Amino acid sequence: MRVRLQLFLIFVALALAALAALLAGLWLGYHHLAQAGATLAAVVRSGVMAGFVQAGVVSGFALLGLMAGVWLLLDMRFAKPIDQLAGDLRARVHGDVTAALPARQALHLGDLGPAARAASDSLAQTRSALAEAVARETARLSGENARLGALLADVPAGVLLCSADHRIVFYNGLGVGLLRAIGPAGLGRSLFDYLHAGPLQHAYGRLCATGDADAASDLLCSTRAGARVLAARMRLLQPEAGAAAGYVLTLQDVTADLNAAARREALVVEMFDRFGRPAANLATLIEALPNPALPPDLREALQGEVARLGQAVTELSQRHDQSRGEDWPLMLTRASDLLDGVAAQVAGSGVLLSQKAAPLLLHCNGFEVIGLLALLVRNLPARRFHLSLEEDGSDALLRLSWQGEVLALADLEAWLAQPIDPAMPEISGRAVLVAHATDIWPETTAQGAALCLPLRVARRETARPDPVLRDVVYDFDLLSGARNASVAEARLDALTYVVFDSETTGLLPDQGDEVVQIAAVRIVNGRRLKTEVFDMLVNPQRKIPAASTKVHGITDAMVADAPPMAEVARRLHDFAAGAVLIAHNAPFDMQFLRRIEGQIGLRFDNPILDTVLLSAVIWGQHETHTLDALTHRLGITIPEEARHTALGDAIATADAFLKLLPMLQGRGLTRFDEVLTQVRQHGRLLKDLN
Repeated sequence: MRVRLQLFLIFVALALAALAALLAGLWLGYHHLAQAGATLAAVVRSGVMAGFVQAGVVSGFALLGLMAGVWLLLDMRFAKPIDQLAGDLRARVHGDVTAALPARQALHLGDLGPAARAASDSLAQTRSALAEAVARETARLSGENARLGALLADVPAGVLLCSADHRIVFYNGLGVGLLRAIGPAGLGRSLFDYLHAGPLQHAYGRLCATGDADAASDLLCSTRAGARVLAARMRLLQPEAGAAAGYVLTLQDVTADLNAAARREALVVEMFDRFGRPAANLATLIEALPNPALPPDLREALQGEVARLGQAVTELSQRHDQSRGEDWPLMLTRASDLLDGVAAQVAGSGVLLSQKAAPLLLHCNGFEVIGLLALLVRNLPARRFHLSLEEDGSDALLRLSWQGEVLALADLEAWLAQPIDPAMPEISGRAVLVAHATDIWPETTAQGAALCLPLRVARRETARPDPVLRDVVYDFDLLSGARNASVAEARLDALTYVVFDSETTGLLPDQGDEVVQIAAVRIVNGRRLKTEVFDMLVNPQRKIPAASTKVHGITDAMVADAPPMAEVARRLHDFAAGAVLIAHNAPFDMQFLRRIEGQIGLRFDNPILDTVLLSAVIWGQHETHTLDALTHRLGITIPEEARHTALGDAIATADAFLKLLPMLQGRGLTRFDEVLTQVRQHGRLLKDLN
């Protein structure tokens, strides 16, 4: 029983006792007069009886007024603050609220207020220390889980886990085999002790710049010893707060494959050259023979065969060019990234480089092509260049232009013989061209001279989509525990909840207002599932008043193509199947769902809880129970941009319920029917709100 009610009953008892004592005193006075020999008639005639009655009435009202005044004073200064203090302490004990207790709340409770504040502060400090310890351990375990998941995703390749400073912190069996072929393997050693740093640093920088946790980069890298080429895939790991991201590197030795592919490519090119040249020469010889030396019908037949041979060589060469690079082991590189990389390589060398790139994705090793272009820029005498990359049929043409004389072929060949990076002497400019099955040539332009480099296009660049959520959604507790046959008998923590909210054209559903947005989230086993969200705009099939748009920001244009309420209600019914519905001021939102039931042929007969009433159970009816007031008391912050959006308010209501749940259990309300019994006592609140 609440302190205020107990105090009220005590003063009612005191008032009754005082009135009884007054009546007893009057009765004793009357009998004292009778014993003195005065008759009743004489007493009445003398007016003494009237005096007794008047004194009794005045004294009675005075006693009742005094009792009421003292009760009201004690209620306001002691009983009500005690109730408020109890609710706030319960919020801090069970609801994870960290705000300090108001200093004036227990002003008249003597040492109880300071003691309660000291206990609250001590609890907050202890909880904060515990939360930090749990967060550190959780982060550590989550990080290890994410790393293991990322590693397992790419086996059976060689797998290395590296820190942000490129030190090896894990390797699997195939990975250590690759490392030992280069040098002695060891944890904590730099990855660059085994592999050349350039391609890896370039890929790592690009991944960090994307800000996409799911992005991966394919690249070719080479070993520092043994001249082996490795196909690699790099993926960033989720970093701890304030730390740089490490990465997972999967490796596969493709040296033999690339050598075999290069030999096949060289053989095919040589074959086309050997067939093409004689075919062209034969056609020229036939034309040069004098007419008497060759009969006309034989000449025509020879010319036809030579033409068909030349056509076959041309067609086969074209088909080879089109299919060349299938199973290409090189990564996809954005054209803009490629040009940005060249600009970064030559920055600080006194070179001015302007650039223009078409929105393309290229099949190339970005590091090697950037190194090749940077090599050429460093060797050219000009100091001002323009680098462009444009579509050229099915390929792309990269053109490096400058004002000046055209580059001599002999100089170009000499520069191509140089390594693109002094740390990688085995990768020359010519080797880059061979690996990409392309060539480079000088040409004269209207502005001066240029070098032209064709590259293979993978596809046109499209807008980068939002990262796909990779969180694994699970709850192993769902596999155990028998479901209660009746929701009323179920434990609160065993139920599934769907917390929902709606935005409307106005506040009068019985006068034609309609829903414009509805959202819901699911709570399972005391945890809000961030991946199970229902959020839809609704076409109200009427104009949205400007005053309503000012509140929730939804305009007529935004809902013009949205589905009607009937379709949205069917989807919400399916989303909420088998769950307890929760809303803040539920009768308002439920009125819109109830009136659509006949149209869709479905009933929203789910059990319902209202956070307005749950708040009243904890703090009493005298408190304010708006969503803003409730979330403020519980230490929940609703982002300004999310307030008065259906999803933002639904999430805030769900988080409030999750904090109210342990507070209810702390009061001994562990079953659904026990909570219903309590909330029915506060039904007047909803009548006042609606």
